[in-house]
Parts: sequence; structure tokens; C-alpha cells
Amino acid sequence: MVLMPDGKKLHLSHGPIDIILQSFGPSTEVQKSYEQAINFFPKILPGLVTEISDLRRPYSKGWHPEGLVSRRMKEACYPYHDKFLTPMAAVAGAVADQVLEISLIGRKLDKIYVNNGGDISFHLERDHLLTAGIVGDISRSKINGKCVFNFESPARGIATSGWKGRSFSMGIADAVTVLASNAAAADVAATLIANAVIADHPAIKQEPAINQDIDSDLGERLITVKVGKLDGNTIENALDSGQTVAEKMELAGHITAAVLVLQDSFRVVGSPPIGLISN
Repeated sequence: MVLMPDGKKLHLSHGPIDIILQSFGPSTEVQKSYEQAINFFPKILPGLVTEISDLRRPYSKGWHPEGLVSRRMKEACYPYHDKFLTPMAAVAGAVADQVLEISLIGRKLDKIYVNNGGDISFHLERDHLLTAGIVGDISRSKINGKCVFNFESPARGIATSGWKGRSFSMGIADAVTVLASNAAAADVAATLIANAVIADHPAIKQEPAINQDIDSDLGERLITVKVGKLDGNTIENALDSGQTVAEKMELAGHITAAVLVLQDSFRVVGSPPIGLISN
């Protein structure tokens, strides 16, 4: 067991994948769920590497992935097949979803969550709750709000994207948090909404993605590397742009809610749990 100091959470790390998992229920069931996650975890990264060339190419409906995680990535990207998108937009959420599924096989748990670098997949039984902290700026550790999920909540995945995050963004959002039916779907949606929070302003600096990472799946496309102080109109226009994209996703049933944050201004789309932004 690779338990964290509290003796309750499981920590799994391999290359860019960094997972914190916690199961709740009878101790024997919790232990077995952890064993299942541990046994499966080493297979994830090698499996992705074997398909990496396809994962970094623009999404194609004709692509037929082989791995369990890759299949989830394709499914999450499909609703946006008419937009520029590579399957890598779903990778963190898809990994979380797959580890969750493996951990649940044959187990009787009250609840479980898998947090893969901030993209969270979770399962709840009736009469059990999950509380998640929400940040308004990925670069800070401050929790700006909390949301409480119950069995009836439609969301089972949470993802956050922004220009200060681990992955590149074409937009200027400090954070876009999305709730969806699973983490992979939330991951893709958060990426696209964050990309849409954009404006033309001299305080915004962008450059080709390959300047930051020669292997980036975004190639020559511009990513945001710096955002200075913006005026109110620029902030509102950028949030308007992102909100329009989020509202279309929510109307189509691809997401249940989204919160867009840019320099202390925010927009809420859909029906998030109470307390999503409280501070």
C-alpha cells in the first residue's frame, strides 16, 4: 500500500500521472479497492505511450483506439469532432475515470473519488455526500468555494483548466471549472471553454506552443504565457466569449455546470451545487 500520512488516502504517481484516491466503506472493501488500483496503475502510462502519436493528432472520427483510457478519450472528444481538438484534452480526466472503474469492480463502497492532478472522478451510493473544493486561480492554493454532491447530483466528474495550469491554454481564464457526467467529459469541456475566454489586449502575451514544448500536440497554435492587469471591459468581453461556449455545451447536455474566473470576475453556467463560489 502506498498510503499518505493520514493512513486513509492512496497516492499513485508515474511520470505526469499523479493520483490521490480515497475509498469509503468497510475496511476490507477499501483495502481491496486500493489493491485493484495499485495493480492496474502501472499499465496506464505504457498504454498511452503506445498510442501517443494518435493521441497528439487532431481528433478524427475514424480513429479506433485500443487502450481503455484511450477509448474514454475518444468518447469524450466525440461531441466536439467539428472543432480543433486532440484526444490529449481528455487524458487526465480519462485516467481518473478508468482508475475509478477498476477500483470499483466487485467492491461494495459507500463512495470513492480519484483525483488526478485536479481532475476528479467519483462514485456515490445513496445517502452519501462528497464535498469538493473549487479554486478561482489554478496558481494559488486558496479554496474559493466548496460544492457538495449527493446521489441525485448528475455530475460525477470535475475538471479545471486555465492558462496557469499544467496544460497549455489558448485562452486567458484563471480557471474554468466544469461539472459533467464523468471526468473525461469535464476535462475536454473545461479545455474548450478556457480556450474561448480570450480577448485582444497588450497585457496578454501568447506564443506558439512548440516554443514551450517541442512535443506539444498544439504545434504552432498560440498559447497564453502571460496575462497582465486587464480593464473591466476586456475582462467582461473575454468572459462573455467563454460563457457563450459553456452555455451551448450545457444546453446540449454535455456538461451540467461551469464556473469561469478571470481576475476576480466570474460567470456561472448551468446548475452547480450550492456553494460552488462562496468566497
